[in-house]
Amino acid sequence: MPVVLQVHFPFDGPFGDAMSEAMTELAASINDEPGIRWKLWTESAERRQAGGVYLFDDTASAEAYLEMHSARLTAMGVTGIESQIFTVNEPLSQINHGPLGS
Repeated sequence: MPVVLQVHFPFDGPFGDAMSEAMTELAASINDEPGIRWKLWTESAERRQAGGVYLFDDTASAEAYLEMHSARLTAMGVTGIESQIFTVNEPLSQINHGPLGS
């Protein structure tokens, strides 16, 4: 059953196009993570935050990614990491055109 992982953390930039340029290699590497279907990158220059919303095949894959990602962020000096994992209600999400593709 698919699950959504939400992760947000304090971030001083870059944002927008500069973020896209700086994070292209990292974005490509996320596609190789076990169980990932997709990621939406999130950012708010006004609130000085960044993060993402991910769809994984299962809870175990989301938890493993969260553990690795949190350790990577912590090693970079990031604190205040917020995360949540939710089970996806597939029938209702399909009614609203939720992108659940594998």
